[in-house]
Amino acid sequence: LLSELDMILVMTVEPGFGGQDFLDICLPKIRRTRELIDRHGLDLWLQVDGGISLETIERCAEAGADVFVAGSAVFKADDPDLMVEQLRAAATDAT
Repeated sequence: LLSELDMILVMTVEPGFGGQDFLDICLPKIRRTRELIDRHGLDLWLQVDGGISLETIERCAEAGADVFVAGSAVFKADDPDLMVEQLRAAATDAT
């Protein structure tokens, strides 16, 4: 089944509405998922969604995520373009 996938999504908040705080208890799940992908030699994206911010994106990248949904962080920022640049830099620096 895994070989049929293009991406795996790990929710890092309780699904339902935006603006929630990141759940640190999801970090082990991200790590285990990355280990599974790597162990099977799969070419899959590992996406995280929920509570992604400048404070959390580095931990997610270090845990193995490579796609980040950062809706509230971007759209509530005074300068969304700058926020996207900062998020990208933080994720890149973490890996």
